[in-house]
Amino acid sequence: MSSADSIGMDCYDYPQYWDLAFRDSTREEAGFVEAVSARLMRGRAKRIYEPGCGGGRLVLELARRGYDVTAVDLSQPAIKYLKKRLKRNQLRAEVSVADMLEFTCHPKIDIAINTVNTFRHLLSEHDALRHLECVASSLKLGGYYILGFHLLPPDAALEDREYWTARHAGISVHMTLDAYNASRRKRTETLRFRMQVKGHREVKEFTTEYQMRIYTAAQVKSLFSKVAQFELVEVYDFYYEIDEPQPLDNRLGDAVFLLKRV
Repeated sequence: MSSADSIGMDCYDYPQYWDLAFRDSTREEAGFVEAVSARLMRGRAKRIYEPGCGGGRLVLELARRGYDVTAVDLSQPAIKYLKKRLKRNQLRAEVSVADMLEFTCHPKIDIAINTVNTFRHLLSEHDALRHLECVASSLKLGGYYILGFHLLPPDAALEDREYWTARHAGISVHMTLDAYNASRRKRTETLRFRMQVKGHREVKEFTTEYQMRIYTAAQVKSLFSKVAQFELVEVYDFYYEIDEPQPLDNRLGDAVFLLKRV
């Protein structure tokens, strides 16, 4: 048995396990890209951009479906792992280590997608706006940004815990997520991920904390109103059902925003 604790460790540095833990959403996310393309765009989308792609679970799925994918992430281990996965699966995508606060796509893309709270790593409104403007600059007119993250309604509990398990090819990942240390005034909370990996006669354990920005429905509306290049077209939840839009109010916790480049 071997183990690793949080000191000097980062769950993002182990993309093979991190991507396995979140793989259940991959087909729904890719399907939503296709639904947006088919329902809302003139002609099928061809070029897709994913900022903060991690180990590339969605990059691979979109590449398999025939899209021309560009993706970036700050994690060198994640991008190295993704390049190996692309080669092993005989797929192509333009992937690189880059900052989603600075990166823009050339040529421009049809759809950008960023899900599962990556956006909340941006801890200031300045950085959030800067990122949105970079994505807007990357999109063709009439293109869409699919942006998904959790909201914290005003009456929601400030502490929460979730458990789930994912398995593949003899490996199981047991994830515990704790949300705590939230401050509505500072608009931050801490997410602690405990990841236990079992397989090949060993157990590995990782614990990492990330600070995240908090958003209510009103704060999201205010943020988007400051980016003239985007129009908020519709809001969905994490079921990604394009025929089932949701009201953007204090009842919504898991939000997917569909922003149109105008």
